[in-house]
Amino acid sequence: MTGKERRQQLLDVGRKLFAEKGFDGTSIEEVAHRAGVSKPVVYEHFGGKEGLYAVVVDREMQVLLNGMVTALSVADHPRELLERAASSLLDYIEDSTDGFRILVRDSPVAASTGTFSSLLNDIASQVEDILGQQFSARGYDAKLAALYAQALVGMVALTGQWWLEARKPKKDDVVAHLVNLCWNGLSHLDHKPKRRARS
Repeated sequence: MTGKERRQQLLDVGRKLFAEKGFDGTSIEEVAHRAGVSKPVVYEHFGGKEGLYAVVVDREMQVLLNGMVTALSVADHPRELLERAASSLLDYIEDSTDGFRILVRDSPVAASTGTFSSLLNDIASQVEDILGQQFSARGYDAKLAALYAQALVGMVALTGQWWLEARKPKKDDVVAHLVNLCWNGLSHLDHKPKRRARS
């Protein structure tokens, strides 16, 4: 194997192990054994387990973020943008189940390499820009776009985490129900909502 091919092989092996066992449950010995190499070869390419994990996480985050950015970059009706964004996340979960498992699992090095929550914040800020424009155009306070963006992205992300294991109903049905709840809620927003019940 060339150095590039070996590096990719180690990334593939590490990705599979991190998805199966998590960061703490994975050892350099096991990565090396599954790849059919010695431990020093893994250290040579990544410097250790933390380095291997960081590259795996960064690559997964980039794939997911690219899909979401693409979904949100087309100038469409906001409901269609919402549908495409929800669909993009569920497509990623379906196509890259191992990658999604890695992103949503806690690890000791996640804070330094990026976390799923930081990725969601990146996506939420793009949604915030879209919502801010829509709020302004419809006479709502655009300063509240950040709150609504977090709520929408959080709802889709948590539903995605649930669907990772459930896989029912079908993906398109999940998207339709998410959009139904989000869109019908957004299309009937009060301009100045008040709490009705007091504790």
